[in-house]
Amino acid sequence: MSPQSPRHLELIRPIRVQGYDIDFAGVVSNIVYVRWLEDMRLAMLDEYCPLDGLIAEGLSPILAHTQVDYRRPIRLLDQVTCRMWMTGVGRVKWSLAAEFLVNGEIAAEASQSGGFVRLSDSRPVPMPELLASAWREATASIG
Repeated sequence: MSPQSPRHLELIRPIRVQGYDIDFAGVVSNIVYVRWLEDMRLAMLDEYCPLDGLIAEGLSPILAHTQVDYRRPIRLLDQVTCRMWMTGVGRVKWSLAAEFLVNGEIAAEASQSGGFVRLSDSRPVPMPELLASAWREATASIG
């Protein structure tokens, strides 16, 4: 994603590297980034479309695709910041992007896409109105 691209519904959080995140080579294991993305996505839901409300409505978010591009290793004592933002919200599908930064430099970039399903039958459902309206509001200024 280019630096000029808008970052709608952006969320920025510090990430603490734990001892159990480190692999035998002394760097953060690749699978840990997927857990961090999950934590960030849940924080984004808390902000714009709380999970407890979704569950009460019989809905659940689902993940369809994850891609992580590793740029440089992250180590145990590194101070990590994650930035996540929505790149698209459609009728039934959402997409997002994320960056993991150490000292302001990108250590990894990621993208994900998914949607929402009805818990009773696992069928896709339209985008929940809370998220759809947050997206509309965030993107209204770009015409």
